Amino acid sequence: MKYYIIVIFAVMVSACSQILLKQGTKKNYQTIWQQYLNLWVISGYMIMGVAMLANIFAMSKGVQVKEVSTIESFSYLFVPFLSWMLFNERITKKKAISITLIIIGIIIFFQ
Repeated sequence: MKYYIIVIFAVMVSACSQILLKQGTKKNYQTIWQQYLNLWVISGYMIMGVAMLANIFAMSKGVQVKEVSTIESFSYLFVPFLSWMLFNERITKKKAISITLIIIGIIIFFQ
């Protein structure tokens, strides 16, 4: 069970990395190098690497790949929530229904 919690943690970390990458796009840079080699982008990719290592660790302890892939669907919940909190992006009725269906699918998969 604790290895599944590691996978969920990795999904949350990955969602945070996507938020950092989004933050990195909000500023205009003079060169393409500055656009891709700034603190936000580098931090986002480093944190995404941590999520990848956590997934590899969990899989090495017996969590199946199909389970990791299914749990990663939680990112469809975490990313819109963080986007709403930090960037004031709207969660439309269509998105809310889609997120609900994804969560129901995850629950059915693990029954």
